[in-house]
Amino acid sequence: MKAEQSSQPRRADARRNRARVLEAATAAFASDGLLVPLDEIARRAGVGAGTVYRHFPTKEALFEAVILHRVRSLVTEAEDLAAAEEPGEAFFGFIDHMTRESAAKRDLIDALAGSGVDVTANLREINRELRDAIAHLLTRAQRAGVVRSDIGITHFMALLRAAFLATYQSDGAEELAGGIMAVVCDGLRTRNASPRAPHRGGDVPG
Repeated sequence: MKAEQSSQPRRADARRNRARVLEAATAAFASDGLLVPLDEIARRAGVGAGTVYRHFPTKEALFEAVILHRVRSLVTEAEDLAAAEEPGEAFFGFIDHMTRESAAKRDLIDALAGSGVDVTANLREINRELRDAIAHLLTRAQRAGVVRSDIGITHFMALLRAAFLATYQSDGAEELAGGIMAVVCDGLRTRNASPRAPHRGGDVPG
């Protein structure tokens, strides 16, 4: 009984340490992408490097744990919009949300644009789910006559990746990404679609 009781605090400490590492890693990857070293994450978490390695033997394993949650939230957002009354608003609203999220968080750019990421099976699967969710929003918007029908999900995802890479590590990334995607989205609209509202990221730099 004593051995079992003594193991419980150790397990509780391990859970707390893991949560602290994930919290520190989330902030570090969001600001610096994959460039931040594990020792720096340990310092920010207030734990020893050995604690980080016990929970996450490689930086890729830690990155995966963080990014799975981030991309999962995007998938959930897209799936929630799948039954929206206005397919065009749902599609363009999600793209606006995704662009702002990705520009503000460099780990999302790394994951979605493939910048230096050794993609695992889990990341491939969640990226496939995101692609499928976006494809559904795109198809609904096309059927509603809001988005031109001559572009498929492969072309659209290539446009997204190009926009992310163009703003990677740029000053004012959110504004720049917003301006680029505003132009892309204008090009996607059919002639009879309603004019877009001004993008919150600001005007396209001249």
